[in-house]
Amino acid sequence: MPSAGRVIRGVLVIAICLSGGIPLLRYGSYGWTLFVVLPFIIGGVGSFIFKAETAASAATLGAFTTLLASASLLLLGVEGIVCIAMAVPLMLPLGALGGFVFYSILPRRVGARGVAALFMLPSASLLWDHVAQPPIFEVTSSIEVNAPAAVVWKNVVEFSEIREPTEWYFRTGIAYPKRARIEGAGPGAIRYCEFSTGTFVEPIAVWNEPYLLRFRVTENPEPMREWSPYGRVQPPHLHGYFISRQGQFRLRELPGGKTLLEGTTWYQHGLWPAQYWRWWSDAILHRIHMRVLTHIRALSESHS
Repeated sequence: MPSAGRVIRGVLVIAICLSGGIPLLRYGSYGWTLFVVLPFIIGGVGSFIFKAETAASAATLGAFTTLLASASLLLLGVEGIVCIAMAVPLMLPLGALGGFVFYSILPRRVGARGVAALFMLPSASLLWDHVAQPPIFEVTSSIEVNAPAAVVWKNVVEFSEIREPTEWYFRTGIAYPKRARIEGAGPGAIRYCEFSTGTFVEPIAVWNEPYLLRFRVTENPEPMREWSPYGRVQPPHLHGYFISRQGQFRLRELPGGKTLLEGTTWYQHGLWPAQYWRWWSDAILHRIHMRVLTHIRALSESHS
């Protein structure tokens, strides 16, 4: 049986986890405060509450406390498992670092005032989270098609139903493309790319048949369906935090009647650190691109 002191300390850790993270999530502040500063502080406080005896145990307790914070969000139905799984590789090392710093440096060298000053960090990071403008990122994927550009173009403009995905990452709830249709032709036509979570509305900006199709994106569906033990959850990051701005298909003629088909997406996300989350979003977008490009290749080669 755990001692009463350890139970009390565990309850204190859980309280810290909930009081620190949930307000930020409810407000929709997915920035440096939530993903960097708070894990660092939670890890440090965890190592202090559990009275780490060595630097190694302090780091371990810091990581454990941060993991406990993440798990509590899933158990309370605040977040889904996919988002938490993506955040954990960033947050756990920061929690471990916080545990190590609290144990090795702050209490002994800077005293109580230094520790108190550390808790002012969220004020500065919250200000950044509030005023920072998300950068626009670009992802390009390509595939070689054994068919002329004129044939490929027809399947770029609109394409039939794509088979249901078998890839594990699409089975986690990440949105995947299903089909595309178009109303009209030339600049001003409206293309509709239907995903598993809804439809992207894409007014055509450039129609240079059969070499370039460029479009704006005026409506974005949810980027994923979060998994939770309580059924479908709706955290704020599913609405307006991943935005596709525009896209294009470029076709280049190759020797032997072949075509190099490139798909490009320009997008923004409201998650910080931006470069860390870009690693995830770029990887997901590339797989979405390849699902579409592979289907277009199959259609084009079967009709060439």
